[in-house]
Amino acid sequence: MKNEFTLTAIFHASAEALYTAWLSTQGHTLMTGSPAKVDGRAGGEFTAWDGYIWGTFIELEPNKRILQTWRTGEFPEEANDSRVEILLEETGDKTTLTLIHTDMPDGQAESYKTGWEDFYFKPMREYFG
Repeated sequence: MKNEFTLTAIFHASAEALYTAWLSTQGHTLMTGSPAKVDGRAGGEFTAWDGYIWGTFIELEPNKRILQTWRTGEFPEEANDSRVEILLEETGDKTTLTLIHTDMPDGQAESYKTGWEDFYFKPMREYFG
């Protein structure tokens, strides 16, 4: 079973606005509509959706790329962290966000693919207009 996927979404926002929101407590909370706590620097930790999601930022390229570890309370205890890579490409007044989620526990990829759409991209579209 495939334990990874790639999603692409277009937002009416600059790459800087998306990057800054993703990496700040207030921005992440506002763009998802759910409590987050974010230390937005390489090596910094985060929680999202009121502690349901947590991880660490591994690599950051301002306004272009975020690489982070990522897991939820639904991961088996023995499972390794998954990885989420966010790529931002600005064109005019829009930004294409490509999310690559890899190394998920067996059987969970489809659920998280739907979760990204429902609990991130949908509220982000509303927040960024």
